[in-house]
Amino acid sequence: MIGKTISHYRILEKVGGGGMGVVYKAEDTKLKRAVALKFLPAEFTGDPEAKERFIHEAQAASALDHNNICNVHEIGETDNGQMFIVMACYEGETLKSRIAKGQSRPERLPADEGRIGQAGSRGMRIEEATDLAIQIAQGLSEAHAHGIVHRDIKPANILITKSGVAKILDFGLAKLAGGARLTKTGSTVGTAAYMSPEQARGQEVDHRTDIWSLGVVLFEMLTGKLPFRGEHEAAMLYSIVHEEPQPISSFRSDLPPDLELSITKMLQKEPGKRFQDMRELLSQLGTKKKKHETAGEQALPSIAVLPFVNMSPDPENDYFSDGLSEEIINALSKLEALHVTARTSAFRFRGKEIDIREIGKQLNVSTVLEGSVRRAGNKLRVTAQLINVADGYHLWSERYDRELEDVFAIQDEISLAIVDKLNVRLLGEDKARLAKRYTESFEVYDLYLKGRYHLSTLTEEGIKRSLDYFQQAIQKDPNYALAYVGVASVYNVLALVGQFSSNETMPKAKSELLKALKLDDSLAEAHAWLGEVYLQYEWDWSSAEREFKRAIELKPNSPEAHQFYADYLIVTGSMEQASIEIERARDLDPLSNIPNTIFAYQLFVLRQFDQVIEHCRKMLKTEPSFLLQLHLWRALRQQNRLSEALVECKKLFTLFISREIAEAMECVDAESGYKSAMRTAAKKLADLSTKRYISPYLIATLFAHAEDDNETLQWFEKAHAERDMAFYSIGVDPDWDRVRSNPRFTALLEKVGLKR
Repeated sequence: MIGKTISHYRILEKVGGGGMGVVYKAEDTKLKRAVALKFLPAEFTGDPEAKERFIHEAQAASALDHNNICNVHEIGETDNGQMFIVMACYEGETLKSRIAKGQSRPERLPADEGRIGQAGSRGMRIEEATDLAIQIAQGLSEAHAHGIVHRDIKPANILITKSGVAKILDFGLAKLAGGARLTKTGSTVGTAAYMSPEQARGQEVDHRTDIWSLGVVLFEMLTGKLPFRGEHEAAMLYSIVHEEPQPISSFRSDLPPDLELSITKMLQKEPGKRFQDMRELLSQLGTKKKKHETAGEQALPSIAVLPFVNMSPDPENDYFSDGLSEEIINALSKLEALHVTARTSAFRFRGKEIDIREIGKQLNVSTVLEGSVRRAGNKLRVTAQLINVADGYHLWSERYDRELEDVFAIQDEISLAIVDKLNVRLLGEDKARLAKRYTESFEVYDLYLKGRYHLSTLTEEGIKRSLDYFQQAIQKDPNYALAYVGVASVYNVLALVGQFSSNETMPKAKSELLKALKLDDSLAEAHAWLGEVYLQYEWDWSSAEREFKRAIELKPNSPEAHQFYADYLIVTGSMEQASIEIERARDLDPLSNIPNTIFAYQLFVLRQFDQVIEHCRKMLKTEPSFLLQLHLWRALRQQNRLSEALVECKKLFTLFISREIAEAMECVDAESGYKSAMRTAAKKLADLSTKRYISPYLIATLFAHAEDDNETLQWFEKAHAERDMAFYSIGVDPDWDRVRSNPRFTALLEKVGLKR
């Protein structure tokens, strides 16, 4: 063909080929431009059906006028009857070639060579892969709007021009909505590695098959590998239909959780569980791109306030030095133009000799504030240094020798100095919010600091002492709003740790929070905790959302507010927004387990059990966690890995609930005894609940694992009556799928304002 002239097109070189045709670069001798000619293979020249499909491709593609779709100029036929399509010719490379080049990254990816479709490359940069995915999705959105499903989205069918524009090629397998297929009816078409499950089965497909294929392509862009594998095509198709994809986080650790979640949703085997159209997908990918660009172009100044060292002779004054650090964190957290690390993460470095640069790296901040406090009688000495993480130089330092009553002024001066040195622009009422005082009495303030310090211990004695200190503060200053929040937080903690039922504690917590907000409606902490009351106790969904949003508005750097809101979004089904809130909480509190626990639950709700197991085991290596242990046990059971589930369940009871109950399950270690072990634990826990408070929701969970539907529903009804703190999640929790269609369960859903 090279050198021949077909019509007014002179063939210059062959550039590619596939099952539906061979492509040549040619010169349009009339318009003096480069074009691409795609010829129907010669062996199909006498096949009327193949010709019809080829014509349909030209018609389908020519109907689409979009920047991310290759333009079709005309269709023609040679003298010997061979069909060809004339398309625009672009200088660039295929996405397949671009993925093969990859992006050198420090992480070592697991070796997995010699399998079908496995590139040896590393993944592309996140922003580049996301940008290309957006462009491809935009082109497919246009095709879908015209009733055209591509059905063969793969890297070889995407061209990237020299200017970085993605062009979708080859509509040879396209299906017209409500019209003719471009392939034989009942045939399995497409490229095996990128087929959706319904496509692999030879079933009817719609636009959601392109969403699946784009998910595979995005996975491959980010990792250089495919989510499904097999030694041959049949094995590949089996994997697509029957197996879960390999977690993308196992290939690269720098992937934002919300992007990982989007890919997970694109690769749901049931079309109804994927994004339902390209517009929905574009909304999520666009949010991620915008957020990344904002972070890259206008990085906020950032700071971690380390716990001030207690230099006083009396170690009992730890509460005071901690309190001073916390107050500075709280003040700075109200500023939207400053990124402030949460107390939980910053206080992890207490008493540790660690290089400032390493602290900055772990907390992802550019500056660190450290200091010391010496308290002797009525005298107070505070030193503070603001340090640049990059080079260790002091940006600012000061020493304050004052009276105890001057502690408020010291906090204000330190906060304002930080704002000045970091060039944080104060808007509107920011300065007033930064230096706001909630009491003028040092004695009242001191009691409040003691209450908060002892509450953080989470011991029975510490919680009891904290309540006493908060109540003393209120007695001395009934207008001290923060002390009411302190009392409410004690009641919340008592319910969360399971010492009391929520019926005993949550009405009291709500009463205290309303008192606080009556005194000062600008308290973000009060709004956040009130949202928890509405969510977990009253099941007032709209009020909960209102309070969480108000808390974030008042205190953008509050990890608690973002965490609470993420939890609300998960149980109400807004998964993509939940991912954004979880990521924000992680940014603010990178060393805390709480955002990771919420992320694990989100994966559990989405039925991504492989990822739940991997994530929980990774996090539990660093420290024990009741909720992570709970999610690990339940995810293993969902996968029918019963012997492993039993091990993790016994570990949960041993570490957090009752060693005796764990020992009672020892006699039924075999897989066949899992249900028996769960029944044993449930009955013993039910007996224990007559002596002290035990969550009926947990007992219902054990009976559900024992597959005793009647007992499950009975304890569920008890959990509803007692307004169990976990009951608000029944609408999405996979553990209840077995009884979800039962009328008794449906009635409970209606009682909490959830639809079936």
